[in-house]
Amino acid sequence: MRIQAYTLNSFAKTEEGGNPAGVVLHADSLSEETMRKIAAVLGFSETAFVMQSDAADFKVRFFTPNEEVDLCGHATIAVFHVMSRLNLLNPGRYTQETKAGLLGVEIQKDHYIMMEQTAPVFSEMIAPCEIADSLRISSSRIPKELPVQVVSTGLRDIMIPVSSVDILHAISPNMELVEKLSRKYNTVGYHVFSLEALQDMGVYCRNFAPLYGIPEEAATGTSNGALACYLYHCGQINEKQAADLVFCQGYSMKKPSEIRASLTVKDHEICMVKIGGSAMNYSVKELTL
Repeated sequence: MRIQAYTLNSFAKTEEGGNPAGVVLHADSLSEETMRKIAAVLGFSETAFVMQSDAADFKVRFFTPNEEVDLCGHATIAVFHVMSRLNLLNPGRYTQETKAGLLGVEIQKDHYIMMEQTAPVFSEMIAPCEIADSLRISSSRIPKELPVQVVSTGLRDIMIPVSSVDILHAISPNMELVEKLSRKYNTVGYHVFSLEALQDMGVYCRNFAPLYGIPEEAATGTSNGALACYLYHCGQINEKQAADLVFCQGYSMKKPSEIRASLTVKDHEICMVKIGGSAMNYSVKELTL
């Protein structure tokens, strides 16, 4: 069987940056086993498969090299960038059916994509000392004024603040412990961040998901959507900041990435979450299974 797959780096700030994703169009005839094989062959953190939908403009399924996930931000950016670039879609609003629900996507000029995520769910709070050991840092490096908390806008991640950007970039996690705690709390992984540069550059962050075969990701749309909600919920940003927030990820991997978030707030409640970005390094691969 021959399969055509598109590859590109979503949320890339430079040619070296972003998070690579695979996209397979017209995937209705592919079995789940075949989709898993394709994702494994491409070897990216996620590959998206686009199908017809009775409920939305498209149905999209997302596979890591190990298993299917409900939603993937950077792979969604990749899907709609590819369809825009191929002139299959014009600038405008569309909907995608995912296992996380029906979500809106907007194609803007120059193939820039903004995607909606689900309303935030704020879940368990976790003792900093439990997390600190897995990151090989002292619990004193985790600010006491901010909680370590599970938050989801489609996928559950543990939000973990650290006190400086230098500490963030120096972290060398114990991946076995990260995987163990991710499993314990039924999360995809850790989203570690520092607010040190918030006023000047944005929020610097790193994402670890070894439970899903991803030691570290250079750009994560769902995690940063959840982080934007967390920051507003914890009073770290106001409504104006929440409407246009920048997340800087991938720098410790030498893959600079920029993810934009926009929260719509009404009566102090988050009623819409959007994440956006562009993509670079577009290419086409022919796979033989």
